[in-house]
Amino acid sequence: MRRKDREITGREDLEAVLQRCRTCRLAMTAEGWPYVIPLNFGYTWGEDGLTLYFHSGIKGKKLDALRADPRVCFEMDTEDGLTGSGDIACRYSYAFSSIVGYGRVEFAQNNEEKRQGFDIIMQHLTGRGGWSYTDAALSVAEVFRVHADSLEGSRKQR
Repeated sequence: MRRKDREITGREDLEAVLQRCRTCRLAMTAEGWPYVIPLNFGYTWGEDGLTLYFHSGIKGKKLDALRADPRVCFEMDTEDGLTGSGDIACRYSYAFSSIVGYGRVEFAQNNEEKRQGFDIIMQHLTGRGGWSYTDAALSVAEVFRVHADSLEGSRKQR
């Protein structure tokens, strides 16, 4: 990271950003071109590091791309407000916090893994557990995870 003064380090500070984010942009290669999509997500952060969880339908461009090449880049950010004042445009900026990382997609192999992934996503999005999922609903859903091989955080403060 070039701007060390903006670097977010340490799990506690990075996780504070994760907790505020509800959308993660997942970048992949589709048909030879970069392809980025916003997705809702959940996460775990254990001894082995950060793992992001996503879900989708069972068909589509995204899944075709991820199956062909599981390497991804992910990005999530918070918007913390406009900074600056006066009539000179160059004095303005925008405060933010962000996380960018790399990893590989792994698909859930059975309904139990799908349920676990959905539970993690729903806990992050709603703050609660206790969800139920029918086998019929799970049969038309994909759940996949990305273990972060590397990540970095950045912050531009107000």
